[in-house]
Amino acid sequence: MAATKRADRHTPESLLAVAVDVFNVRGYDGTSMEDLAKAAGITKSSIYHHVAGKEELLRLAVSRALDGLFGVLTEPGATQGRAVDRFAYVIRRECLVLVEKLPYVTLLLRVRGNTATEREALASRREFDHRVAELAAAAIADGDLRADLDPRLTARLVFGLVNSVVEWYRAEGPDSGPAVADALASLVLDGLRPR
Repeated sequence: MAATKRADRHTPESLLAVAVDVFNVRGYDGTSMEDLAKAAGITKSSIYHHVAGKEELLRLAVSRALDGLFGVLTEPGATQGRAVDRFAYVIRRECLVLVEKLPYVTLLLRVRGNTATEREALASRREFDHRVAELAAAAIADGDLRADLDPRLTARLVFGLVNSVVEWYRAEGPDSGPAVADALASLVLDGLRPR
């Protein structure tokens, strides 16, 4: 009966947060349903009351990250104005999304393609890279970014830099998310401007 009472306190949202933390520490493949149940303080059957299994938790988690990333591409700053300004906006906002959804984005960056959910997440990440590369290509065509750089490579390198933030950023650290985003966007754009 005690396990049932404890399970009643858990919501799908709190269970997802626990799962993301455990996946990020142990790895998705290294995490069992027993690990998740222990971390949540509930029984495995209580988990199944909320989700079909471990892969559904992974799908919900990476969807949270992908929704944030793709959502930026629909914001006015990413859809209106000069291509270089839209590119700069996307860089800054993606960094902020990463900071705001740090555990979810960290997990997204660690998927390797071993399950259907992971393969879908990787395909979505490639689509995102492609859309940002299109912005870079438009800014290059306008003469606002260096023409000697391949847009696809530029997008991949920029987001490699953005994604590296997951390795060291801590909300309780000395740098705020907006300060990190501003510094990163400035650094990237200064290096990409025509000489």
